Amino acid sequence: MPEITLHVNGREHRLDVPDRMLLTDALRDRLGLTGTHVGCEHGVCGACTVLMDDRPVRACLTLAVQAEGRRIRTVESVAPSEDALHPVQQAMRDCHGLQCGFCTPGIVMSLVALHERAEGAGTVAEEEIDETLSGHLCRCTGYRNITAAARRALGADTAPCEHAPEGADR
Repeated sequence: MPEITLHVNGREHRLDVPDRMLLTDALRDRLGLTGTHVGCEHGVCGACTVLMDDRPVRACLTLAVQAEGRRIRTVESVAPSEDALHPVQQAMRDCHGLQCGFCTPGIVMSLVALHERAEGAGTVAEEEIDETLSGHLCRCTGYRNITAAARRALGADTAPCEHAPEGADR
């Protein structure tokens, strides 16, 4: 059983893992980071998306040993503090893009990667947002609120969210 070093959310962890252990299992079961969800386990739904060296990857298709020495970020690392949300998280809240919440962490991670790539470049093209969201399957009622939140977070739409919950920032 190889010993690996994972750099997760700014902390180093040494783990003995079986060769075939998935990154999702290492994150959830070994490190207790349960924000990364396991959906389809085939890389289709995107619920397990984490950032590896700032790029979105499917943790259900990545072996833990492949993450050796790489910088991993999970949804637990996104908010800048306990009292503040990342702009993507805030937009998801404001536009009621959370729905049941199962797929939300993966969507947030993909949008955070897009947000970071776009910083300093102005707004993001609508096509980039659609392309990013196309890699996620939400089994709730639809993508309308998720798409509105993504556009708001990435500066493609500054209009108030149409379906914001009562009391949310409009």
